[in-house]
Amino acid sequence: MNQPFRPSRSRGFTLIELVITLALVGLAAMVSLPLFEITATRAKEAELRQALRTIRNGLDAYKAAADSGVLPKAAGESGFPTSLDVLTQVLDTTTKRDLGPGATDASQRIVFLRQLPRDPFFPDPQTPAEQTWNTRAYASRADDPQPGADVFDVSSKSAGIALDGTPYANW
Repeated sequence: MNQPFRPSRSRGFTLIELVITLALVGLAAMVSLPLFEITATRAKEAELRQALRTIRNGLDAYKAAADSGVLPKAAGESGFPTSLDVLTQVLDTTTKRDLGPGATDASQRIVFLRQLPRDPFFPDPQTPAEQTWNTRAYASRADDPQPGADVFDVSSKSAGIALDGTPYANW
């Protein structure tokens, strides 16, 4: 009645099973990392597109207000704001609103943007939002944008290339 000696089988993983598992996890990480980077870049590009749209709409609204006489504009001026910061300031209009009989006239106030969006590709988060953008003056040429006395357009200061192959500075 002697039974042959059988080594007790311990419960757990063998070295081969652990190595194969780690190799599979490493392979999955290598495949997913580029997808994560592309997704993060797409999100930043969408944020940049939205920020440019917001600022340009604010510039257009300021210009329309200046051209219609709502904001004061001197002869010979373009009607665009002198800086991006002006879009977030409370500005007095030249028109008076009717407050009804017996009320005194009060000037109306206008704000074009609650806050200026930042360039999401600008590397320093401590820099004020206004300094994260390149500005183009109304008097500068389209093929050679230069800052000047007013702000006609904005662009990113990033030297990076978008996923579609265009430079962010040309957006």
